[in-house]
Amino acid sequence: MASLTVNGTPRDFNGDTSMPLLWYLRDDLQMTGTKFGCGMALCGACTVHLDGAAVRSCMTPMSAAVGKKVTTIEGLDPKGQHPLQVAWRSVGVPQCGYCQSGQIMQAAALLQAKKKPSDAEIESAMSGNICRCGTYTRIKAAIKQAAGVKEA
Repeated sequence: MASLTVNGTPRDFNGDTSMPLLWYLRDDLQMTGTKFGCGMALCGACTVHLDGAAVRSCMTPMSAAVGKKVTTIEGLDPKGQHPLQVAWRSVGVPQCGYCQSGQIMQAAALLQAKKKPSDAEIESAMSGNICRCGTYTRIKAAIKQAAGVKEA
């Protein structure tokens, strides 16, 4: 049996530890905020935090999560009041919304590591997250708002 913590709750997993973390979250725990996008860690829709670091859950095996803390979009702030979630709504980032949980989780890891990121740091950190609606300008603006960085 494998043990891990998901959004602050201790969990046990009795399955194949080569199974991707994404399927455990979505299928076993019914946490569907984390999305399946490409299945190859290329789009970022499945981004979650593993001990605070942003990872692509579609390619992260359960064995990598054993004994660690996993945070999903549902656990970032259960009431949706994390500064990034507030900024996302304020700036009007989502269109189709499919990539948004992965975008927010990637941005949250960035702001955890760098409180006031520059434009270049935001672009670098977010470069692996694809938005098919092309809301990149608004994503950057929301990250800057959440970080308290004024637009130029």
